[in-house]
This record gives sequence, structure tokens and C-alpha cells, in this order.
Amino acid sequence: QVQLVESGGGLVQAGGSLRLSCAASGNIFSIRVMGWYRQAPGKERELVASISRNGIINYLDSVKGRFTISRHYAWNAVYLQMNSLKPEDTAVYYCNCNASVSPYNVWGQGTQVTVSS
Repeated sequence: QVQLVESGGGLVQAGGSLRLSCAASGNIFSIRVMGWYRQAPGKERELVASISRNGIINYLDSVKGRFTISRHYAWNAVYLQMNSLKPEDTAVYYCNCNASVSPYNVWGQGTQVTVSS
């Protein structure tokens, strides 16, 4: 199975930048899609960005033009470059992958991103 470990969260002022990293290990050949979700206090978890093995990329409307998802060519890492951060981007960010073998949906432990105004 796949294991995911995030890093790169922290505290930043509005307008600043952060880069999140997610290291994947285990059966990385089974990964079909990798993505970043976030969950703010009192809100549901939402998809921020995703990238599929065939190159399809999706973004949450509110982060388009500010965030960029990318991956290592060997699919052992995915990154989220976050620019022009806003206080409303404050949340716990989770790395996720969709795999072709069980467990089909894998989550990392999460990393806190806090944007101060």
C-alpha cells in the first residue's frame, strides 16, 4: 500500500508563499491521482488541487492563479506551491492519493497552514 507524509506547512503573512511537499512510498506504481485537500475549523474538507497520471490537473476556483500542483516524475512526491496567500487559506492541508489497489484512498497526516492578516 501507499504511505503519504506531508511537510512544509507553517505561519505566513497574507501575500506570502509556502510550498507543501508530500512524499509517497510503498506501492507508488498503483497511484492514479494525487491531490491536496484542506479543512478549516468548522468546515468540510475540500479538494484544493489534483493531478492525475495522465496529466489532468484540477484546481479549486478560489486558488486558481495562486496555487500550482506538481509532481515528481517518478510519482514519489507531489507538491503544492501556494502564492499570494490569504487568511481564508488557513486550514489543515492533507495529501491524498487514489490508487488502483486497496486501500484505494490514502491520506497523509496533515500539515497546518496559517495565514495572518
